[in-house]
Amino acid sequence: MKSLPITSRSWLWLFLLVLGLAFLVNIGSWGPLESSEARYSEIGREMLTGQDWLHPRLLGIQHFHKPPLTYWLVAAGLGVFGADAAAVRILPILAVLLQILLVYGLGQLLFRGDRGRSLAAAIIYGTLPVVLISALNVTTDAYLATLELAATYGILRYYYTGGARWLYLFWIGLGLAFLTKGPVGFVLPLMAVIGFYFKQGQTRRPFTQHHALGTVLFVLVGLSWYLYLVAENPAFVRYFLFEHTVERFANAATFNRAKPWWFYVVLAPATSLPWSVALISQAVRTPWRDVPQQWRNVLIFWVILPLIFFSISKSKLLLYVLPIFPGVALLTVYYLGRLTDAVLHHWYVGIITFYGFLLAMLCLLPVMVTVFPQLPLEMSPLTIIWPAAGVVVMVLLLTFWEQVRVAPRILAATVVFTATLLLTAKPLMNQNELAFNGSRPLAEFLRAHHLTDRTVLVYNELLPSLAFELGKLPVSLYDGNESLHRETQFEADETWRRNLIILPDSQQEPYLGSLLVQHPALLVKGELKEERKWMLRYFTQQETLGKWTIYW
Repeated sequence: MKSLPITSRSWLWLFLLVLGLAFLVNIGSWGPLESSEARYSEIGREMLTGQDWLHPRLLGIQHFHKPPLTYWLVAAGLGVFGADAAAVRILPILAVLLQILLVYGLGQLLFRGDRGRSLAAAIIYGTLPVVLISALNVTTDAYLATLELAATYGILRYYYTGGARWLYLFWIGLGLAFLTKGPVGFVLPLMAVIGFYFKQGQTRRPFTQHHALGTVLFVLVGLSWYLYLVAENPAFVRYFLFEHTVERFANAATFNRAKPWWFYVVLAPATSLPWSVALISQAVRTPWRDVPQQWRNVLIFWVILPLIFFSISKSKLLLYVLPIFPGVALLTVYYLGRLTDAVLHHWYVGIITFYGFLLAMLCLLPVMVTVFPQLPLEMSPLTIIWPAAGVVVMVLLLTFWEQVRVAPRILAATVVFTATLLLTAKPLMNQNELAFNGSRPLAEFLRAHHLTDRTVLVYNELLPSLAFELGKLPVSLYDGNESLHRETQFEADETWRRNLIILPDSQQEPYLGSLLVQHPALLVKGELKEERKWMLRYFTQQETLGKWTIYW
């Protein structure tokens, strides 16, 4: 993948425009999904409604599992763009588009100003499936990856070119990353610093007043919220340092996120196809002695060591390893850039075949859903319009585009495939919202039957997505589901019990009884336990939606 015949950034901006439009079309056609996206969306909504910016609340109970920056951004999106699902997804999408620009900037540094290779790295990064998932999933991860990349770009730009403003970008980015997800925000910037110096003989820049001021900035930005809460209640010291740092890393049972040690080893390559195959194949075939120390360091410190670190952690989710993928994109361009066009053509054929196969499967999906009714999906025949259009555009582009170089053709096909995938995903999500753990169909049913003015009871499920859709808090009925085991130690009084009834606690029976006689709506996923079926005598009608039954 030698230098592309592109001498300006116009193609980069065109790529961002195409990708941005593909993201934004019908972005609100499905509601926030359980559990993470719904949780962040609802906390942001409650923060905006309650105007308490320092004490995040989930269904009326204080929730300090993460620092507040993501909640602030969710609230900002709701305040600016309106109270719907589209509003909470716009800023993560913009964050991912900014990540692409930062990967381009990092490519400029590592490829010594080669805009073609920098563009290739940006396109590969922006079309990785895991990056697309992060943009459409309202969590801390898209913001954290953006801030880590900003800090990494700032410190490397400072090392390469000097300029105090880049040093300040590093410290501010690091502080905001800490305010997004705590100490894990150090991983990529720290690895980039180590990788810059490790066995490369780089001249170390002297300590200056800007370093000292930058450190102060980090403390003010990154630690301010923590210090405020500790001053308010010293119990937060143990809570943050032990329960949400040590316990999250060492004890999988703490947050029910136990995964095997090989979880990322399998999932990281799977969610970066087809480029992970090209990278791994070429890295294995290339003698280590032929790889410059800079790229050895990127592989070791940007990808392998963070992957090992997160694999050792007992708490695992796919998007936790999002910060390794800028390194994956840059390394892919480096390794493929060593190939001749003749050899690269084999990868071109393989990648185009892969894209064609997936688009064909998307075109056939409505037929497969009909033939195999056991598939838990619904798909309108009209949904194939997008993948069919993608096939047509790709064929026309690669047939009539007068571009003899292989690399631009691969990248163009990748952009077309990614845009098609995003446009196809929206109606698929909309038609299968209940299967994907969304609550919008439940909320629409409650509205259609004029039940939204009643108290809404949710049996043994934490369902912030429903609260978000209705714009009001339901009453959760705890009956053994650990996701409803809420942390109430920081509550100043007992008002939280209005929104959470502990069914095994007999002292709460009078309150539950007072709600039942007011003709509430009751939502049950699956079935009530036998000893709770007495509640059903208060309801005369019922309707089943997916796995849910609504009683009223």
